[in-house]
Amino acid sequence: MPGIVGLITKKPRHWAEPQLLRMVAAIKHESFHQSGTWIDESLGVYVGWTAIEGSFADCMPLRDRDGRRTLIFSGEAYGQRDAEAGADECQASHLLRMAAQDADFISHLNGLFHGLIADSIDGSVQLFNDRYGMHRLCYHESTDAFYFAAESKAILAARPDLRVPSIQGLGEFLACSCVLENRTIFKDIAVIPAGSRWTFQRGALKQKGTYFDPQAWEKQDTVSADSYYEGLRDALRKNLPDYFEGPLQTGIALTGGMDTRVILSQFRPAPGIVPTYTFGGMYRDCGDVKLARKVAEVCGQSHQVITVGNDFLSNFAHYAEKTVNITEGCVDVYRASDLYVSEKARQIAPAKVVGTYGSEIVRHAVMFKPMLPAEGLFKGDMIASVRQAYDTYANVRRVHPVTFAAFRQSPWYHHGVLALEQTHLTVRSPFLDNDFVAGVYRAPMSEHDDDVRLRLIMGGNRELSRIPSDRGVGGGLNPVSSALLRAYLEFTFKADYACDYGMPQWASRINSWLSPIPFERLFLGRHKFLHYRVWYRDALSKYVQEILLDSRTLSRPFLDRANVEAAVTGHVKGHRNSTTAIHKLLTMELLFRQFFDSQPNDAVNAPEIDAMAKAV
Repeated sequence: MPGIVGLITKKPRHWAEPQLLRMVAAIKHESFHQSGTWIDESLGVYVGWTAIEGSFADCMPLRDRDGRRTLIFSGEAYGQRDAEAGADECQASHLLRMAAQDADFISHLNGLFHGLIADSIDGSVQLFNDRYGMHRLCYHESTDAFYFAAESKAILAARPDLRVPSIQGLGEFLACSCVLENRTIFKDIAVIPAGSRWTFQRGALKQKGTYFDPQAWEKQDTVSADSYYEGLRDALRKNLPDYFEGPLQTGIALTGGMDTRVILSQFRPAPGIVPTYTFGGMYRDCGDVKLARKVAEVCGQSHQVITVGNDFLSNFAHYAEKTVNITEGCVDVYRASDLYVSEKARQIAPAKVVGTYGSEIVRHAVMFKPMLPAEGLFKGDMIASVRQAYDTYANVRRVHPVTFAAFRQSPWYHHGVLALEQTHLTVRSPFLDNDFVAGVYRAPMSEHDDDVRLRLIMGGNRELSRIPSDRGVGGGLNPVSSALLRAYLEFTFKADYACDYGMPQWASRINSWLSPIPFERLFLGRHKFLHYRVWYRDALSKYVQEILLDSRTLSRPFLDRANVEAAVTGHVKGHRNSTTAIHKLLTMELLFRQFFDSQPNDAVNAPEIDAMAKAV
């Protein structure tokens, strides 16, 4: 994931600079990632960055004309365009002017970002991130230096001795598919909390401050249903144009749900301006594809289907291992498809507007909760830490539901997928716009029963409101037709799930006996485009067995060898459904092989370091 890396230290340059170069190289994942470094030995600052070519932050460092302030920024900020900016000036140049005019400029930024600003006059350095903590910054404090990085692996490149697992972090990952409370899977590396502004003075950390607390939004008064709707509508109409501006072509990933439909109903782009695409499967056009085509047609935009099929499966090992490496314990291995489709989406448009977080913010949808792994697979301290995750999760849920969705669920659970997308795309999330989220806190009690998204779609584009969602919501049908449609969609949704992830063990045995008859194909792919139960059994069976039945895997002290063998063998033979177990086992094994088994070594070789040093 593009971002900043570096260290702040009182140690001399010849000690710090080689570490910085290794850190930068560790997060330069693609040929179109631009990189650079900036050093001020007098301030003890050694900072580097990567950015997608042509993106908002592909112009670092930003410096005052008098050289007083230097800003290193990653991500995007919306709504503060500066009239003084020249035609050829960097997109982010106005941020430095904001910093010169207002010492508290960070609190006024709207977007997903992190950065560092140094002041050579007062000797201060500030490290900051966005108010949701979505553009992640990891850190490690030692007696020699303070290390920070968009990915933990950059810190490991400078400090290989930190390749020590956190049993608590790994247990939370096994239970929740993410790590909670700003921990990582590494014992001595943590995540800087949301809305942080940490201050350093001449190479030493002075204050771990914050510039935003969600309680400021929680304390707002509720409003009437009409005022609530009008507030969200006005926030979207005011700010959405910023999410489609810039030199990069911007596309939108459409689904059969309502969130992207809300965006298109309120933005209403001119015909042919915004390319759209949907992710599809290998068996048939799923509901998302069918509905997205209709949405694109109504909006006058082009539409393409990015198919996850044989090409992805034949390269699964590559995508799986890269996914685990990039996300560092923030997604399960099946999310490798997100990396694959992001590669393809970049060929359509290098910037992407997403409807992610809409239902979570507006409807308080909970996307994750702790679940015990399949019984008997894990043992010892690992399973004890999984059980501990239940208590931790219960504690973090004890907040306002919008606060949980925006400030906990989004930066913890959604970070991994966002990191995969951001490796190839500039990702923009209008439902995390500051004005929009602040407005949602003002929802009247009646909105817990009514969905304001339906009203937003109807108020913005009545034609879009006539297309029912993938679950049969909306569409303007009469009550009988609406009930019949919902019943049909619910049945096919559950049948699709039952033929894939959710197939009970007894049904797996029956399905195995019926294998000459492709019964499962009657329902697979009607709603979902990923089919890992079938893939692990067939196309990916060789890879699954090579990894999970390998002696190195089976000798892990936290695994029960016999149960792992039984789960994998039974699934491959088709008489057992171990899909979710294989997800966890594969992810854990790849994590250990990439981060904990290997001997500490430099992240880049000497010629690369020399080449980068010449560019400084």
